[in-house]
Amino acid sequence: MKLGINVPYADYLPREMVVAYVQEADRLGYDTVWVAEAYGWDAFTICTQLAVATERIKIGTGIVNVFSRSPALIAQTAGSLDLISNGRFTLGLGTSGHQVIEGWHGVKFERGVRRMRETIEIVRLVLRRERLNYEGEIFHLGMGLKLITNPVRSQVPIYLATLTPSGVALAGELAEGWLPVFFAPAHYDSVIKPGLEKGAARAGRSLSDLSVCPIQPVVVTSDRKAGRDATRAHLALYIGGMGSREKNYYNQLWCSYGYEEEAKRIQDLYLDRRKDEAMAVISDEMVDLVTIIGPAQECRERLGELARVGVSEVSVALSVPGNDPAETLAALQALAPR
Repeated sequence: MKLGINVPYADYLPREMVVAYVQEADRLGYDTVWVAEAYGWDAFTICTQLAVATERIKIGTGIVNVFSRSPALIAQTAGSLDLISNGRFTLGLGTSGHQVIEGWHGVKFERGVRRMRETIEIVRLVLRRERLNYEGEIFHLGMGLKLITNPVRSQVPIYLATLTPSGVALAGELAEGWLPVFFAPAHYDSVIKPGLEKGAARAGRSLSDLSVCPIQPVVVTSDRKAGRDATRAHLALYIGGMGSREKNYYNQLWCSYGYEEEAKRIQDLYLDRRKDEAMAVISDEMVDLVTIIGPAQECRERLGELARVGVSEVSVALSVPGNDPAETLAALQALAPR
């Protein structure tokens, strides 16, 4: 199983320190660095900086959404980053959610899975330098233009961050990889895997053709209470506040894990701006279901256990209570591939 890292989507650390952190991950043998995007730094610019500062580690968007850029622009940028990184780029795509797409980009958040399918198809046409004659349900491109530059690779790996049944099936059908959040190994076989298998069967391929790559929070600490407390705000935000009351994919995922009552309570409190109370609803059991917390050696062992349920690679969202840079770097070194 390959180990990658997730760059924190924040600016509490100086940029040069983040670059040094990724350079150390490159030296230590981590496989991929994944860069997120919401409404802070854009992912492609940060990926470019990391690509020119590293030598071996792969560079991936984890993820960019399919609403705020056209498919052709996504393809152009992917091709450019693949050139700059000398063939090390991976394109992570998702739909994001209502707040980001409508509240930030001013684009209607609708038909996300269909838009993602068409985006993938167009990106692959562009990178193969084929004439862009495409007639979809959303995109209609009939002028026959084609990419005038020559990509390093005619196919950049595409990973999908999907959670809904139709989105998970799309990953199984079309993608090279699947990037889930709040991955619960105990529920993978019963809740998620059937959807991936459905999509793979639709394409006539084996599920082994798909890399399963969870974005896995790992808190390295001997103080388990502090580790759990450090994760509750993030869980409350997604379960309670990401999406409308009627449509929150993260909330629905937790319901599928058997936490219907807790998910509803967290959402009600969070949307009522009672965030501390929402966090208090999140039990230790819920935290431990999707988070690895403990001393470095224990975290290494638990990461290794993910391979037993079919995980191919992991994007480690690494932290320590208090976010001390020296302690975080030490944790990165302690978890490094051997």
